[in-house]
Amino acid sequence: MPSSIADRVAGLTGRDVATVIPLGTSHTWELYRAERADASPLFVKAAAGHDPDGVPVGLFRAEALGLGWLRRSFGAPVPAVAGWDDTMLVLDWVEESAPSPEAAERFGHALAAMHLAGADSFGAEWDGYIGPLPLDNTPHDSWPEFYAEQRVRPYLRRAADRGALTASDVRLVEKVLDAIDDLAGTPEPPARLHGDLWNGNVIWQDDGAVAVDPAAHGGHRETDLAMLSLFGLPHLDRVRDAYNEAAPLASGWRARVPLHQLHPLLVHVCLYGAAYRTTALEAARAALNAG
Repeated sequence: MPSSIADRVAGLTGRDVATVIPLGTSHTWELYRAERADASPLFVKAAAGHDPDGVPVGLFRAEALGLGWLRRSFGAPVPAVAGWDDTMLVLDWVEESAPSPEAAERFGHALAAMHLAGADSFGAEWDGYIGPLPLDNTPHDSWPEFYAEQRVRPYLRRAADRGALTASDVRLVEKVLDAIDDLAGTPEPPARLHGDLWNGNVIWQDDGAVAVDPAAHGGHRETDLAMLSLFGLPHLDRVRDAYNEAAPLASGWRARVPLHQLHPLLVHVCLYGAAYRTTALEAARAALNAG
């Protein structure tokens, strides 16, 4: 048993740990299942090799603060934080079940309630991350400007600097940013967003679903829904229908999906290279055509 992991989990949670099971790695951190003496499990992320430099500074802090903030909305579909420091994050274990239409409906209602809890501004009071990449969460009053300058443009520059996008590609995306006020739709107040809500971050349960690995911030609620459709989600229509029952989306939301997908697609270009270039450019063209 990785005794150092067990000792650190025990120190952060105040509970003895009987067993630690390695679960592999993700990005630059290691994953574990830790079982306490009463057999109740915990999920653990730790700096790779237990090296403080194995995780970007502030990443676990951002996730812990984001999860706590999301859970302050009643019934938020995210796990509870059991403990954290700069090199480790410990969460309540989420037991996975097969997705079902009924669970999808409950997830849609819970997601709507979390969004409607709102935020003080677009952004957050802590520095953010999406995967291992930093997010500028400086609070802002305008969603179009926030999205253009703090979500799309930094990753557009990063992708171009690494040679994954050409100068022509950059100009196309900049056309979207130039037209962002017209493309954004009717202004809405800041919603309480998960921020990285793709299918891989949704763990299904019998009574709904739990969303993990957030990039939590105040944003536009269509962003979370657009992320759910980016890489496919079981029973997505049931999720959206239930969401619309609780918090109807503004007219034209379907046409704005590519606009909201542009940021995560550029993040993928930054992380994985030109394999996502075509999809990102298709989203930019679709956003412009919708406008």
